[in-house]
Amino acid sequence: MSELLLRLRTALADRYDVRGELGRGGMAVVYQGRDLKHNRAVAIKMLRPEVGITLGAERFLREIRIVAGLSHPHIVPLYDSGEVGGLLYYVMPYLDGPSLRARLEREGRLPLEEACHVAEAIASALGYAHAQGVIHRDIKPENVLMSGDEAMVTDFGIARAISVAGGERLTWAGIPLGTMGYMSPEQAAGAEDIDARTDIYSLGCVLYEMLLGRLPGRWIDRHGAVTGRISGASPEDRHRLDGFPRWVEQVLVRALVQDRDQRLPTAAAFQEALATRSVPRVEAGPLSIAVLPFENMSADPDNEFFGDGMAEEITNALTRVRALRVAARTSAFAFKGKGRDIREIGHGLSVDAVLEGSVRRAGRRIRITVQLVSVDDGCHLWSERYDRELEDVFAIQDEIARNIVQALRVVISDDERRALVRAPTENVEAYEFYLRGRQFFHQFRRKNLDYARDMFQRAIAIDPSYALAHSGVADCCSFLHMYWGGDPRDLDEAEAASARALALAPDLAEAHASRGLALLQRGELDRAQEEFETAIRLDPMLYEARYFYARVCFQQGKLELAVRLFEQAAELRDDYQPQFFVAQSLAALKRDAEAESAYRKAFVLVERHLEFNPDDARAVTMGAVSLCRIGEKEKGLEWADRSIAMDSDDAGVSYNAACLYALEGEVDKAIASLQEAVTRGFGNRAWLEHDPDLDALRDDPRFQDLLAEARG
Repeated sequence: MSELLLRLRTALADRYDVRGELGRGGMAVVYQGRDLKHNRAVAIKMLRPEVGITLGAERFLREIRIVAGLSHPHIVPLYDSGEVGGLLYYVMPYLDGPSLRARLEREGRLPLEEACHVAEAIASALGYAHAQGVIHRDIKPENVLMSGDEAMVTDFGIARAISVAGGERLTWAGIPLGTMGYMSPEQAAGAEDIDARTDIYSLGCVLYEMLLGRLPGRWIDRHGAVTGRISGASPEDRHRLDGFPRWVEQVLVRALVQDRDQRLPTAAAFQEALATRSVPRVEAGPLSIAVLPFENMSADPDNEFFGDGMAEEITNALTRVRALRVAARTSAFAFKGKGRDIREIGHGLSVDAVLEGSVRRAGRRIRITVQLVSVDDGCHLWSERYDRELEDVFAIQDEIARNIVQALRVVISDDERRALVRAPTENVEAYEFYLRGRQFFHQFRRKNLDYARDMFQRAIAIDPSYALAHSGVADCCSFLHMYWGGDPRDLDEAEAASARALALAPDLAEAHASRGLALLQRGELDRAQEEFETAIRLDPMLYEARYFYARVCFQQGKLELAVRLFEQAAELRDDYQPQFFVAQSLAALKRDAEAESAYRKAFVLVERHLEFNPDDARAVTMGAVSLCRIGEKEKGLEWADRSIAMDSDDAGVSYNAACLYALEGEVDKAIASLQEAVTRGFGNRAWLEHDPDLDALRDDPRFQDLLAEARG
């Protein structure tokens, strides 16, 4: 028998039969015992003598009495506390069940439903205690006991009691208040204004560990919890949540975000998200939105372009509000014509609100009906019907955007308010041609790009000062040259149209982005970089500027900057392409573990994209490369064959197939596919020089000949 046990047994002999040791930690030793007066099994937790001396008895016991007033089904009650012979102790019921820590050590991880059930119980206990003004400060698996299938939180408020009693002396003694790995960033930093949100962070760590068998890395979210982007975690952690429902990822992201102002505000919100299996909200009002394509209610089906165009314009306007996350057009439009429930769509897009609408045209009259729906409960946040003349379309878009911001209770600056909707032209007929062009531009096929260019040119014929239409022409020509190259006239037209757009609107971010893209095709990388940087300065939310700036950096071998820019582009638009190039840039940097994680993420996005765009051959090729990079060679080769069968005339498809063959050591097939790509117009020499997927070909004389053949 230890000297400590003998001292405690002697001191408490008149009230408790103190038996063997149950466990010990950094600050206390736990013994099994029996309450002699009430004839019940108890656990007696005794603070180590050196801790007790540091604390002093009076203030510690005063704090413990506050905790003793807690009564909740998922909180282990505090029976007694005191000080005898210089030893501080407190008494709880003895639960004949394992701790959550013991359970995890035995099983490794828990099934999703069981883990959520345990986390719900902990959240319920936390919510009750927080309402009583008590913060736990040390939520971890060791402090969760299992009584049958139910979780019971123990040691409630003990860390607070120690903190108040010991003050700064505990820091001097080197005793942490809380447990590293579970402490919130503010608690670990020694902040004095700890509040209930520190427990929410710790609970997020516990839920993560229950699901994945390990603690998370350091989670940082540049745009707050709403976006759900995780960076800074270990490479292994960054793809581990891919197999879980999206609401699980969002619950964890919003619990573990570093900035506590962006964290889930209450334990009740945590519990509700788990109980309803829904994406939680950080604040009282929604902070994220998706704009669905407006349904065409006109007699003429050809008017579909108008509803699509209005939805895109409103989407673009809302992206200029920094406090609002807006689902990308490609993501929202993927649900077009699918007949899904609004709440299902919202959950699929991980947004808090969805705007849907319809357009009916009759001559010069239009009727536009819109409604903003909360994804959380399906209730209408705002709705309106507009019966106007066609010439009022810009005013209508402006009103819709402003009413959305007001309904979501988002605070915006004067600059953001002015930038919400900009009338791009005074001529509605020119605007209609522009919208038709945008509809085909997004379909990204050679014939569609040709048709889109024709529509933009017709808009310019009506309004020669239409800067966005000139940018549209430039972008069509740049993409035709990039992916179906070989005609120098495309390059010349991209050059002229982008220069004209910039001359007409020198403060238009899209014009600078188009100019940068045209310069990129000409190989003038330094000038392209300047244009993209200007575009980002003018509109930090413009996806194209960051994405193509990243491509410039990749071609220049500035791989670290390319990674950052591709990551930023991926945050702005939930698209497989920037995520794929994040992975490719990391691979070129020989950061193999991170690259593999990024390829896994890219493949998930490719699969999601193909669910709604099954004929996108370029997406299939990127999926094929991703599969090979994560070790699924056979499946990757199957995808490569599928992509070539889908579109054998696309230089980009042939190029990506060559990358895949090179990765798998099939040099002859890789060289043949690369030759086809170059013959069909792919001639980006700088990209060929830096693409890590082609490393196996670099010593082959045929590859050197292809480099010489490619355009600079």
